[in-house]
Amino acid sequence: MTDAVSFRPMTEADLDAVLKIEFAAFSHPWTRGIFNDSLKSYDCWLMFEGGQQVGHGVINVIVGEAHLLNITVKPESQGRGLGLRLLEHLMERARELQAGECFLEVRASNQSAYRLYERYGFNEIGRRRDYYPAVGGREDALVMACTLID
Repeated sequence: MTDAVSFRPMTEADLDAVLKIEFAAFSHPWTRGIFNDSLKSYDCWLMFEGGQQVGHGVINVIVGEAHLLNITVKPESQGRGLGLRLLEHLMERARELQAGECFLEVRASNQSAYRLYERYGFNEIGRRRDYYPAVGGREDALVMACTLID
């Protein structure tokens, strides 16, 4: 990676670009409405490589507990460590917001995301049956957790 990676808070004006990446990355992407609601209630971030927007993430922190709601890297920018950089930034934000622990759900079929979370320090703590819509039905979510304080 040659270009510097930077982050800034997401605004409503960013949503067209965010949705373009979201729709390219997922079979069941978040909608504009979901992002609009998230901007009102959650911590929403954009990631840039040089001047190019390459990803976004959303966390929710309530009373010492963080929930990673969305983490997305543009498909053509994947596989170069950007997901980990974005995850690190979001977990740093969670710590700043006094979260001692973070939880997330990941599709059981999403092995690359699972490995990313594991590499950061998340552990699988459970499974939610039929949690996600999937092509031809529903898919289980694996629940993962990570302690953020030493």
